[in-house]
Amino acid sequence: MLAGAPDTPAPLPGFARGLDAARVAAAAGGLRARGAGRGSIVAWLAPNHIAMIEALAACRQIGAVLLPLNWRFAATELVQILEHAGAGLLLAEPPFEALAAQIQSAAALAALANGPAPGVEDGDLLLVYTSGTTGKPKGAMHTATGVQANIDAAIAVQDFNTSTRVLATLPLFHVGGLCIQTLPALAADAALRLHQRFDANAWFDDVQQWRPTTTLLVPAVMRALIDHPRWAGADLGSLQFINCGSQIVPRHLIDAFHARGVPVTQVYGSTETGPVSIALRPRQALANPGRVGWPAPGVEVRLCDDGEILLRAPNLMRGYHRSAEIGLDAAGWFATGDIGAMQADGGFEIVGRKKELIISGGENIHPAEIENLVAALPGVADCAVVGVPDARWGEVPVLVVVMRPGAAPDSDGLRAACAAKLARFKQPREIVFVDALPKTALGKVQKPVLVAALMVSLASRH
Repeated sequence: MLAGAPDTPAPLPGFARGLDAARVAAAAGGLRARGAGRGSIVAWLAPNHIAMIEALAACRQIGAVLLPLNWRFAATELVQILEHAGAGLLLAEPPFEALAAQIQSAAALAALANGPAPGVEDGDLLLVYTSGTTGKPKGAMHTATGVQANIDAAIAVQDFNTSTRVLATLPLFHVGGLCIQTLPALAADAALRLHQRFDANAWFDDVQQWRPTTTLLVPAVMRALIDHPRWAGADLGSLQFINCGSQIVPRHLIDAFHARGVPVTQVYGSTETGPVSIALRPRQALANPGRVGWPAPGVEVRLCDDGEILLRAPNLMRGYHRSAEIGLDAAGWFATGDIGAMQADGGFEIVGRKKELIISGGENIHPAEIENLVAALPGVADCAVVGVPDARWGEVPVLVVVMRPGAAPDSDGLRAACAAKLARFKQPREIVFVDALPKTALGKVQKPVLVAALMVSLASRH
């Protein structure tokens, strides 16, 4: 926790009702002692810890903005983010002091004495940079009002109350880890158990001993738990539901939890949207596996002619920080880049990413359809489908597969499985086996990186 002059504890913002007011006041004093004030951007580099939430509340009290840094980024990437943001202060906790020192020596941090950072407005609170799955990261600026609106929606769709017990393991430098369950748990005066980072054994230990009622997972973490030796014998009885998101969740992962009696809910959204936009509630989960649910309270959803999802809501970002690309149109709509489908009952499912859509010979191919099929096959640990240029068809789908330890690559078997359930034009033209897929901190495949590597690999084979 930041040490500073003993400020008189101020009323805590709504999202921080579960925090200690004296500790937040001390954190606010520590920020002021380092020169931070209204409009300053304070960067935070540390594993998950309650001190980050206290720093967020302290920023709210002094009018500053918190910038959580993804400690999985390279030092050069972090320097670029700090300089683009206009950060004036970098705070680090063990074990990242050495990385912080390296960054500090390379980054031209803004002078705090010069007043607000460029692009910051009154009411801004949280600056989160996208994880960069499709290109250079951009900073989504969220206001305190927007953060609170997101918390209110998250509490409503997850039925949080004082008896809720949240086990939080996902990184707080993403809006998913911070804003779907962690901040809402504090605001609802629920119990919160915060792990520094995900560890399967620690997760199983706390599910058995601390008895959480819910936890937030991503597909990569769900897969790690299901594949773990403790899965079959684990007592999951305290879990009223698990929540998941960050990408399309493969059906076989949902089915594995449902088979253990644990409903799987979903939250659809992004760094720009708060992220609670469309949600599948606990009472809806078992009857609607694979769907992302219905619009959260206060959220408007519209589908374009091509199926792209547009959102308008009070928890959307104010805009992209210091960018010519505002992010929202004049009417306040955000184009998500995701393709969705709405059923007759008003519920939604996500079909795929607009930028990932493969158009082969005039036919549309959504990679997720192939990925969900292949991911459920025996011996497959992970997979991704991308489009690569083709002289005849424009582009064709290529399947990249990671096999489980001990499982032999089987191109013929994979092709047969695809041929049995997919139209011919959707079947992968090439199948490539790799040891691992390039991913972000939340397990999203970095498909541009994958395509670049494939182009080199395929060119050398032909």
